[in-house]
Amino acid sequence: MSDPSVPLKSGSPRHEQVSSWIRDQIEQNILGADDQLPSESQLGQQFSVSRITIRRALQTLESEGTIYKRQGLGSFVQGSRVKQGLVQLTDFVEDMEAAGLRARSEVVLFEAERPSKKVMRALGLTDGQKVVRIDRLRLGDDEPIAFDSTWLPAMYARLLDDSDLASETIYTILERDFDIPIKRGRFRIEAVNAPNDIAGHLGIPWGRALLVIERTSYSEQGQPVYFQQRYYRCDRVAYELEIDRGDEKNRIATSGLPLTEFEPVFKRS
Repeated sequence: MSDPSVPLKSGSPRHEQVSSWIRDQIEQNILGADDQLPSESQLGQQFSVSRITIRRALQTLESEGTIYKRQGLGSFVQGSRVKQGLVQLTDFVEDMEAAGLRARSEVVLFEAERPSKKVMRALGLTDGQKVVRIDRLRLGDDEPIAFDSTWLPAMYARLLDDSDLASETIYTILERDFDIPIKRGRFRIEAVNAPNDIAGHLGIPWGRALLVIERTSYSEQGQPVYFQQRYYRCDRVAYELEIDRGDEKNRIATSGLPLTEFEPVFKRS
């Protein structure tokens, strides 16, 4: 951004022109990952606009994941996003490998507990049955990306007693060592405010927005194997989907539009 002055055109909002120009600089590799943007004052002088206009432009870029801010330091270019498919059922390690990130987990909790009604419904349990809960901090290139809690019936949990859950996934262990492949999953995705304990593990302020994915995973015989809640940092992952409109007959038959791509987009720190 060495150009001392950038003229703006009439007709479109000034803040949109500013954000579009900065975006172009990034796409043309004039600004690279983690490069610092000029200050709000410098940008205001460069575009001959108010600081309010600059702040609005930067807010747009931050919300779409193009830049990120560091308190007291300014704005920086966000690293490239890497896509991988989630139309097929995958585990955390597979997601990270597809995104070019090194996966690692830290086991925070591994103990038996009485399940909540929600866990009981997901796993098809009756009163009096206990489950084992496993809490893990999930990292990509040693940076916190997600935190998940997993509940398993005792019959499956005891198979994991001597397993290395720091480097391997439940998917892998059950399929490789016990011939219990996970064949399908049922998902629910929503936004929540970070609870205090989870915020601490993820290194973010309490109450910050998180993307939580609830998943019940099933065996080949259709038996629930585990129920999981995974909390993703919104500054590290987003989801993109592609839907094929198809023909009218297919839309009526399926009561909806066929999903062709459903991809998490992981943002490098």
